[in-house]
Amino acid sequence: MDYKALDKEYIVNVYNRLDAVIDHGKGAVLYDVNGKEYIDLSAGIAVNIFGVCDDVWKNAVISQLNTLSHISNVFYTEPQIILAEKLCKKTGMKKVFFSNSGAEANECAIKAARKYSHDKYGNGRYTIITLKNSFHGRTMATLTACGQDSLHEDFGPFLDGFVYADANDFDSVVKLAEENSVCAIMMEVVQGEGGVKPLDPMFVHQVSEYAKAHDILVIIDEVQSGNGRTGALYAYMNYGIHPDIVSTAKAIGGGLPMGATLFADTTQYALTDHTHGSTFGGNPICAAGAITIIDRLDDAFLTEVKEKGLYIKKELESCKNVEYVSGMGLMIGVKLKKDLMDVVNECIDKGVLVLTANGLLRLLPPLNIPMDVLKKGIAIIKEVIEA
Repeated sequence: MDYKALDKEYIVNVYNRLDAVIDHGKGAVLYDVNGKEYIDLSAGIAVNIFGVCDDVWKNAVISQLNTLSHISNVFYTEPQIILAEKLCKKTGMKKVFFSNSGAEANECAIKAARKYSHDKYGNGRYTIITLKNSFHGRTMATLTACGQDSLHEDFGPFLDGFVYADANDFDSVVKLAEENSVCAIMMEVVQGEGGVKPLDPMFVHQVSEYAKAHDILVIIDEVQSGNGRTGALYAYMNYGIHPDIVSTAKAIGGGLPMGATLFADTTQYALTDHTHGSTFGGNPICAAGAITIIDRLDDAFLTEVKEKGLYIKKELESCKNVEYVSGMGLMIGVKLKKDLMDVVNECIDKGVLVLTANGLLRLLPPLNIPMDVLKKGIAIIKEVIEA
């Protein structure tokens, strides 16, 4: 079958797909419909953190599928409750709301921040500061929250109440906070879609301390950086701060759609009866799979993630056509001195799946990728970059 032609005919053309029709795989090795082998350094954009068809995850999902596939959230379900408890105990957060995606997790965070401020201060204190170059989702509210001008076209009018500070510029944050009635500051401590850029630790601490002093909530977006990706359970833990709200998605479901919004003691009661909800959020199948993800993200495993990330950085920084390597853990961006898409297409042609992010080559391999497979994939990338 001509899958590519059928895709263009029947599917909305928003993805600008790369030239591979992926059919099946195991772990970090995938195959297309013609049987060609690929080393996967994309992990479904940081989703398949234990690779494709992970046995532990798969068995939990199948077992739950044979028990209870779905029931309304007006009833209790065991997997959802167990998962929430594990997340709270591992993070020190107090409560969790489950949804289906990163955008939904961020929508929940935005609503909760505004309600917290409304309950405490009344109308008008609803503005949220986000950072330029940030990405928070594609719904109307989360799209507005994105600090990228290129995303603020075509879909107006946008939601009121978002202003954008310069990343790593504390004075910029303070100026906006003084000029607006601000309820929250929302950040990715590692900007993913914006080019895999970790924030400066001093800036993050200054913002956190300022926010606490002025009863402004700190929301940390961990949709891409969370669940072990940076070598910590959540990236903010690398910075030693304590957010009021944390959003996450992608990897927590291990390949099934799941989002989660975590609330600290400051915000755990912000959302009350009927102020938010989700039909599929916390679905038993997704939650059963997520439990197997969270259970395996222990200190020893996260140490390996950091070591693999350092290996990739060291190898690629030595390439003659590399300007710099950014990122944290196994969330890597590579600024090239040659055409980005030429490199991407050549890597795919040679059997390595890679991504891009705001002009950079982006690598997001499964966290448990075997070192021999990782070394083979990086060797191919180096060969392409240096050609």
